[in-house]
This record gives sequence, C-alpha cells and structure tokens, in this order.
Amino acid sequence: MDKDLARNQLQAASAAHGESTEFTARRLAAFDSFAVAKMPRMQKFNFSTWPLFDRQPELNWVETATPDLEPVADDQIRFVQFGQTTIETHLPQALVDQGVILMDLFEAMKKDPKLVEANLMQPIVKPEENKLTAYHLAYLNAGVFLYVPKGVKITAPVEINLIQDSTQANQPLNSHLLIIADDNSEVSVLQHTTTRGEEANPASLMVEIDARQGSHVSFSSLDELGERTVTYFKRRANIGRDAKVEWAVGLMNGGNTVGDMDSELIGVGGEGDSKLIAVTTGDQHVGINNRVTHHGEHTTGNINQRGVLLGKSHLVFNGIGEIIHGAHDANAEQQNRVLMMSPECRGDANPILLIDENDVIAGHAASVGPVNPVQMNYLMSRGIPKPQAAHLVIRGFLSSVISVIPEKEVREKLIEILERKLTDGQL
Repeated sequence: MDKDLARNQLQAASAAHGESTEFTARRLAAFDSFAVAKMPRMQKFNFSTWPLFDRQPELNWVETATPDLEPVADDQIRFVQFGQTTIETHLPQALVDQGVILMDLFEAMKKDPKLVEANLMQPIVKPEENKLTAYHLAYLNAGVFLYVPKGVKITAPVEINLIQDSTQANQPLNSHLLIIADDNSEVSVLQHTTTRGEEANPASLMVEIDARQGSHVSFSSLDELGERTVTYFKRRANIGRDAKVEWAVGLMNGGNTVGDMDSELIGVGGEGDSKLIAVTTGDQHVGINNRVTHHGEHTTGNINQRGVLLGKSHLVFNGIGEIIHGAHDANAEQQNRVLMMSPECRGDANPILLIDENDVIAGHAASVGPVNPVQMNYLMSRGIPKPQAAHLVIRGFLSSVISVIPEKEVREKLIEILERKLTDGQL
C-alpha cells in the first residue's frame, strides 16, 4: 500500500462527503494508527490472517437501490440502512417533540456535531486501541445515531435493520451505532444484521452505548450475516451511576466472526448483564471476548454464554470478569457453556477472573462437551427422529438464556433464526 496515496484518497473522499475538517482530521489520525497498530489478540483463537480489511483500502461512497420493505405502523420506531444508504427512518412525532434523535450517523454529525463527534469513538472506544478499531474509524462508511434525552422513557422497541450490500464486490461495510441514553432515560433497541448478495465482503460493526446516570438500556442484536462475510464486531457500554445495560445477542452469522463485548461499570451501583447465544456450522470459526469491568463500588456484572457447534466448526468463548482496585462490594458472575454436536468440531469455554479487591463476590462456571446420549436415547425411544431429537436437546440447552431475554419479540425472532441456522447446518 502506498501510504501517501492512500492517505490523500481518504482525505479527498472525506471532503467530498461534506465532513467537517475536525472529523477528517480524526479519520487521518486513525489512518496513521492503522498503519502501525497491532492486531488484537484473543486467547486460544487465531484470526490474524483473516481478510478483515482490504490490503489497499479506499473510502468510497456508493448509493444502492432501495429494496422492498414491509409497511411500518404509525407507532413503530424503525430505521433501515442498506449498505451505506439509509432507506427508512420512522420516528413518531411525539418522540421527536421530546427531543429523541434517530438518524443516519453522518447526517447527525452535520446537524449536531458537538453531540455526535464528541462521543463517537471517544471516550468509550478509542481508535488507537488496535489495528481493527483504527481501520473502523478511518474507513467508516455507514452508521446510526440514537439519542434519548433526560427522563424520556421510550416504551416501544427501536428497531434498527442493517443490511450488508454484497450484491457488489469490493464493498466493505464499516458500520457504527452510537447510542446516548441521558440521565434517567429508558430505551430498548433491537438490531438485526443481515446480508443481501453473494459477493465476499468484510464487515466491521461497532456499537457504543453511553448509559448515563440512572438510565436503562436494553440492547438486543440478532446477527445473521452471510457465509462469505468475514466479520469483526465490537460492542461496548460505559455504564454510569445506578445505570443498567442489558445485552442479548444471538450470533448466527454464516461466516467467520471475531468480536468483543464490553460492559464498563464506571459509576457506583451500575449493572451490566450480558446474554449471548452462538451457533456455528460447517468450517466456521467464531471467537468472542465477553468482558465486564468493575470500576465503581456496588456494581453488578453477569455474563451468560451458550454455544452450539455443528460440522467442523470452532467456537471460543472467553468470559472475563475484572474487578479494579477500589470497586468495593462488586459482584461478578459468569457462565460459559458449549455443546458439541459433532465429533469433528472444537469448542473452548474459558472463564477468566481478574480481581484486585478483597470485599467482592465473584464466581464462574464453564463446561464443554458432547450432547448427553441419555437425552438423545430417551427422545428417540419415544419415536422422535434423530434430527428432531437433536433440535429439542439444543433448544433445551439454550433455553436458560433465551427464556430470560426480556423482549418477547426478540425471543421469538431468535428462535426462528436458530431453527433456520440449524436446518442450514444440516443437523
């Protein structure tokens, strides 16, 4: 890569997009970090050779044709983005009048740069953290901004549909969702990521949540990107005093995936609850770091991960609970369980506790193993065919996570995607 040529192209593309000189400067600083930064590392999982970015990346702006959408109800909150193109934003007027903002990230930067640019990858995620975070900001080409003002409680879920456009080659998706929940606000977000098209394109997907004092954010994501999509995701929340963030993620991508989920318990009394289900098939490789870090006193962090492996796939769960010195009366609990449905697959569940304080509660549980033959034999002895019996065992294994996801719509959609994934995996 000719560094000077690539830098000039990036600067010209940012200017052509009408971005502020300040944001262009941030892109260029991230580009400089990208050139020298190291790839992130994950315990027992190597992804250093994956094509997570082009060797000669360029920032290009591509308008895409609008796909057909289902009609939206008057009281429904929905945002749809296809590739880089925002094709629908539906926010009821009553919420607009209360100051709620839901819009394309770049449009939001132009309308309220102080609010957006001051919080985009600063201070929650910093671009210089590693090579992939630097690349994400330098070549950011899509995104969504959601702001919930002080005291506003949104009762209906905010639906965000991100559709990767792989109808064309050489179209990486670098998408960013920035959520700011101001003091004592409440919001539930349902994100659904899918792929349209068969071309091989990488995806870099990031979510930043600023959950301020007394706020409550429920974030659910149903991920089913295509088999030819290699994905890096990073989801991080800064959780303030007496605030709460609940993560519920169904990771059903078809291609190789690596990512991080982080709950940073900054304020006193903050709570982070992370639930994740992953299903891997074929030759797929998936690695996940799920971390809760206790900075404030009287904080609570829970991690509950369950994975199912089919075919020759490989899945790694790293559950990381860290209690910083001074985080008195912190409570860190985690479960990491992996069910292997094939003798050719490989699963790892690694619970990690990093504790630098005495007055705390911390615990973990982990298990990796094949399906219980007694369960299978019992079901098959009742006349249930083996594939259907395996489905029932898997549903039972995952039920402890699915059943406690608060949103009924998320539970139902997750089960639907799960069944499709298992069928495609030829269980």
